[in-house]
Amino acid sequence: MKVVAINGSPRKKWNTATLLEKALEGTASEGAETEMIHLYDLDFKGCISCFACKLKGGKSYGKCAVKDGLTPVLEKLEDADAVILGSPIYFGNVTGEMRSFMERFFFQYLVYSTDPQSLYPKNIPVGFIYTMNVTEDLFEIFGINKLVELNERVAARLFGCSESLYSTDTYQFDDYSKYVADRFDPEEKAKRRKEVFPKDCEKAFEMGARFVKRQRDLEAQK
Repeated sequence: MKVVAINGSPRKKWNTATLLEKALEGTASEGAETEMIHLYDLDFKGCISCFACKLKGGKSYGKCAVKDGLTPVLEKLEDADAVILGSPIYFGNVTGEMRSFMERFFFQYLVYSTDPQSLYPKNIPVGFIYTMNVTEDLFEIFGINKLVELNERVAARLFGCSESLYSTDTYQFDDYSKYVADRFDPEEKAKRRKEVFPKDCEKAFEMGARFVKRQRDLEAQK
């Protein structure tokens, strides 16, 4: 069983990446093979609206026709048994790299039909892990609740199952005194990093383990 995590953060060792690593630890604890892919290492663009993946009888039907740094990743994801996408929230949305990835990964499997089918070859869980500086009480103002709901709904339609985990009020800097950020209390930020973030890591671990158990149960039912 193979589980792939996609890091949509430019940082490889901070909040988002840490939670993704914990999720992969959870999958590994259940015997899964794991891999982390960092989008900021790749040279790619979002969907170019060529519609080759929708062309009747086309050689790229159901597959993104664009050839760039994302191509081998999309090919790899065809065989994944679970996928976990992680991104910080920038201005109320995922990063540009994550959004471009989602356009390419999701759209190729979407069928323009009244029958809500999907061209993805099997039923897998897709998880979303979001990290953000804002607190949960600001979700409605920034539209984050709608973002979470929409992404889950689209992923569930295309892949069969989806759930989300979000870590709020995250620690952004190693040393707050070096930055113009006086609206934040460094001591409170550090306290939350110490007391709350570890709990978020536990939830990420549990998500990963849960995904593998789900797939194992599906296989047992066949």
